[in-house]
Amino acid sequence: MRRLCFFLLCFGLPGVVWGLGLDAQQIEWLAQGRRTEQAGWIYLHVQGEAPARGFQHGFLLSPEIKELLRVHRAAWEYRSGMTWLWLVGRAGALLTPKIDPENLAEIDGLVAGLHAAGVETTRDEMVAYNAQLEFEDYWWPLAKKNLPDRAADGTKERCSAFVATGAYTADRGIVMGHNTMFDYLEAVANVALDLVPAKGQRIFMQTQPGFIHSGTDFFVTGAGLAGCETTIGGFSGFDTNGVPEFCRMRRATQDARTLTEWCEIIRRGNNGGYANAWLLADSRSGEIARLELGLKFVSLERTYDGFFAGSNVAENRALLRLETERSETDIRKSAGARRVRWKELLARHKGRITARLAEKFLADDYDVYLRRHHPGSRTLAGHFELDDERFGGPEPFSPSGTFDGKVVDARLVREMSFLGRWGSADGRAFVAADFLRAHPQYDWQAGLLKDRPRRPWTELRAGQ
Repeated sequence: MRRLCFFLLCFGLPGVVWGLGLDAQQIEWLAQGRRTEQAGWIYLHVQGEAPARGFQHGFLLSPEIKELLRVHRAAWEYRSGMTWLWLVGRAGALLTPKIDPENLAEIDGLVAGLHAAGVETTRDEMVAYNAQLEFEDYWWPLAKKNLPDRAADGTKERCSAFVATGAYTADRGIVMGHNTMFDYLEAVANVALDLVPAKGQRIFMQTQPGFIHSGTDFFVTGAGLAGCETTIGGFSGFDTNGVPEFCRMRRATQDARTLTEWCEIIRRGNNGGYANAWLLADSRSGEIARLELGLKFVSLERTYDGFFAGSNVAENRALLRLETERSETDIRKSAGARRVRWKELLARHKGRITARLAEKFLADDYDVYLRRHHPGSRTLAGHFELDDERFGGPEPFSPSGTFDGKVVDARLVREMSFLGRWGSADGRAFVAADFLRAHPQYDWQAGLLKDRPRRPWTELRAGQ
């Protein structure tokens, strides 16, 4: 039904769409949204007031959201031993009352769009789905007090990123690069969302179907700002009285006109969930910043001449020592090795860093522990599925690693665009059936795990 309605809308036949069950307002909303596909990415344009934006999103991405709900439910129940409905109920009771009216209205619109496309869901389910990164990894460990704390077990090897400016870049403007590491089962953030709100900044961000925030947190805005983050590894702590992180990220990105405002907004009501080191840039002034947002400790650094890098290790010493269980010097582990590699690369290429060079950084496969090129968990390109983890890691041959690469410079930010690569940052393909045959310990992922073919770098642009 979704595809038929979308086809009819494109060819100016709203009366026929109405006959398929959509009312006049829904038809008007859908006429303002659109989706296309490019090199593995889904470009999604939504605009208007919050209910309209949510409806466009839910309806146009309904097949993807339906599949992701199926996969996520299976993954949650396997890993936790608890039902998905149990988690949905807890998330709804704890988080929904703390969501600001505009974000909640967009979620309600998302639910309405899914219903119109024949996908059953609820407000609470979409809240739990949007909050999964903070609720399942930060609240849940506290809820299961008699079990190991998953948030502090060292498995959060999620991203590698840098931002540079001034003497470090070829034109003295900003350059930013980011790739995301995650379980391949749920590495699904292939949406380039062009969001034009009725009020606030236009946002062009990477996200996954059904998220009103980013999740990977790579974005540019109409205010000339760019941002990304790397998870602070080994972190534990969660304030149930705080505001959900996904709401604060979205409010900061939509409402802020400056780096100062962005940092102030995301700190309001901080709950410690999804604790990140945020790398930020102002394309107009050339200023960059690193905001490390723990629960008890917060650190903000800013410069017009230098770089900041992120590799899942907190740089603020108090935050690192008192809120995490993580060593910054152990290069046998992914985070420690990547931290060293970032410093090597950025220092070596001082004065020559460009967006195209940033693509090569994100695809880097040099292992500083082995002192040679060796694709695996300790490289910026991140391939846990290739690593036997004999030096200590989450577990041998974990089906996880980088699933993208994104880059911006000042020009790209001003044009509200970014260079992106979907799949592995180094272009290495992943074939699910071959992997499961070689590693039958992951057989529970059969029917859930997807292939990740090699994809090219491509430029994605708001309004394309």
